[in-house]
Amino acid sequence: MKLFFRLSEIAWLFFKLGTIGFGGPPANIALMEQETVHKRKWVNQDYFLDMLAATNLVPGPNAAEMATHLGYVYAGFPGLFTAGFTYILPSFLISLALSVIYVEYGNLPEIEAIFYGINPIIISIILISSYRLGKGVITDKRKIIIGIGSLVAAFLGIDEILLILLAGLAGVLAYQYPYSLICLSPFSPIQLQFFNILLTSQIKLDKLFLFFLRTGALLFGSGLALFAFIQSDIVTKYGWLTQHELLDAITVGQITPGPVSSAATFIGYLIAGLPGAIAASIGIFLPSFLIVLIVGKWLPQLRKSIIIQRFLKGVTIGVIALIFIVALRISQTAIVDILTFSISLVSLFLLFRFEIETIWLILVGGIIGLIKLILIN
Repeated sequence: MKLFFRLSEIAWLFFKLGTIGFGGPPANIALMEQETVHKRKWVNQDYFLDMLAATNLVPGPNAAEMATHLGYVYAGFPGLFTAGFTYILPSFLISLALSVIYVEYGNLPEIEAIFYGINPIIISIILISSYRLGKGVITDKRKIIIGIGSLVAAFLGIDEILLILLAGLAGVLAYQYPYSLICLSPFSPIQLQFFNILLTSQIKLDKLFLFFLRTGALLFGSGLALFAFIQSDIVTKYGWLTQHELLDAITVGQITPGPVSSAATFIGYLIAGLPGAIAASIGIFLPSFLIVLIVGKWLPQLRKSIIIQRFLKGVTIGVIALIFIVALRISQTAIVDILTFSISLVSLFLLFRFEIETIWLILVGGIIGLIKLILIN
C-alpha cells in the first residue's frame, strides 16, 4: 500500500511538471528541485546537485534523466518508470495534437503566418543557447582550438557521431598530450573525410525507431542538440522532411512544455503518422531510462573521473558547434525578408541583454505574423 501511494504521488507530481514545464531543461530542473528537495524532501540539496552534475556525464535528455532518477530514489524501479513515463506523457500528447493540426491545417494562411513570425525567434533562441553553452565550457586556449576545429568540421558536413567522438577525444588529449591536437583534431578535413566514409558505410539506419534510439543515446548538452544531430540525415540523407518542416518541428519543441526532445513526436508523426510518433518518442527517451536503470547508482563515481570530465567537455564543445552550424543553415528558411530579419535581431538582443522568457517572445512572434497577414489582406 505504501508503494502504491508513493507511485501515485510520483505520477501526479511528474505529470504536473511535464505539463507546466516551459522554458527548457534549466526551468524544468528548477521545478524538480523546488518540489523534491524543498517541498517534499525526497532528497537533500547536495544529493540533487550531485545527480544533476552526474547526468551531464551521460547522454540523453537531462531533465528526463533527473525525473527517472528521482522516481527511482523515492520508489525504486517502479518509481523510475512511473516518473519517466508521466513526465514525458504531457509533452507527447501536446506534440501529437500539434502534429495532427499541422498536417491537417498547416497550409492555412493563419498557421503559416504564425510560423512566419515565430521561426526567426527560434533561430535567435538557438544562437543564444549556443553562446551561453559555449561561454560556460570554452574557458581556455585549448578548448578554443577544439571549438574552432569542431565548427570547421560541422561546416564541412562531417558525420555528427564522428565529430562529437573526436571532439571528446581531443578534449582528453589536449591536456594529457597537448601536441597531439596537431595530428588528431576535429579540424583535419582529410582525416575526417576518411573516417566519415568508413562510418557511413557501416551504419545503415532504415527504421525510425533505430534512428532516434541512436540519437537519444548520443544526445549530450542542450535539448537543442537533437536538431543538430538529425538535421543532415532527416533533411539531406533520407529526405524525410524539408528544411522548413524541421524548423517548424523545432518551433513545436520550444512552445510545448516538458523536454525539448518531445519534438521527436512531431517529427515522427510527419514522417510516419501515429506509429512514427510513438516509435520516435520511445527511441529518443529509451536511452534515458536504460542509463538510469543500469548505471544510475554509479553516476556520482563517474563524476570523479578527470578523463571522463575532459571527454565530456570536448563532446559538449562539438555539440555546441553542431547547434551553431545548424542554426545558420536553417536561418535561410526562417529569415526570408526585412521583417523576419528584424524579428530575429530584436529577439536576439532581448535574449542577450534581458534574458527574457522565450515563451513570451514566441507568443509575440506569432502575433506579429498574424498582424502581417491581416494587413496584407
